[in-house]
Amino acid sequence: MQIGDYLLQNFAMFVNLEKRENPFEWCMELADVFYGEMEENSAYIAPVKTYGEIEKNRKDGKISALLTIEEGGVCKNNPAFLRNFYRLGVRMLTLTWNYPNGLGYPNQRRDVPNVADTTNGLTPLGIEFLQEMERLGIIVDVSHLSDAGFYDVVKYAKKPFVASHSNARSVCGNVRNLTDDMLKKLADCGGVTGINFEPTFLHTPAPGEKLCAGIAQVVAHIKHIAKVAGTECIGLGSDFDGITTNTELPDASYLPVLEDALFGEGFSQTQVEGIFYKNVLRVYREIL
Repeated sequence: MQIGDYLLQNFAMFVNLEKRENPFEWCMELADVFYGEMEENSAYIAPVKTYGEIEKNRKDGKISALLTIEEGGVCKNNPAFLRNFYRLGVRMLTLTWNYPNGLGYPNQRRDVPNVADTTNGLTPLGIEFLQEMERLGIIVDVSHLSDAGFYDVVKYAKKPFVASHSNARSVCGNVRNLTDDMLKKLADCGGVTGINFEPTFLHTPAPGEKLCAGIAQVVAHIKHIAKVAGTECIGLGSDFDGITTNTELPDASYLPVLEDALFGEGFSQTQVEGIFYKNVLRVYREIL
């Protein structure tokens, strides 16, 4: 992150509901790991809970660390646990992962691979959680949420929301990506989608074709989203610790290579700065 000149990194407490007997307790252990890492590396990085703390870290020459949750099911359908996670420093929550939970349904129907779920969206409790998250100042994250759930968020959200690590479905047909209409709706509300470096979210090979997913494919998604929804709704999601390694963008130190590629494709300094940090900071400034 230092080599890549990072301003801020989201650290997701990811919990697989089907592999953890006690998801809430496991998430609490992950929080302990996060704060232990922060204390051990306090000379270089510091956790943030407000936008002002991001600015302070920038002035102090430190990377900011934002604690997030990737699986709303860890709250065990209890808004009190959501509020306690906020008190613990959580400032973004991915409503679902790959399984249905008490809040809503995931991208993919479990009975049919890579078919979007356009029927099952947020539950009544999911709508209640969304509204409480907005009241508290927790950013609503729709990555992994079903298509129907996305449009429920559009309907009920009063503030910008994000897709923290999702690409363009028109470029790669994986249902984890957003349709052009979703991208436009996200842009209309002032939200951001974070480009995901996972190869299978970047490229869908034709029969007999090799999966090819490097910087050129990342740029292709960025160009498409810029065309249909504008550059202001684009950020960087990476998903570094959750994906098959992208050979051309294997870790945080390689981000300047992507910057050079965008300049090479004609993006302006203002656009690149927006994609790399300013668009996300705009959302953080409004909600945190």
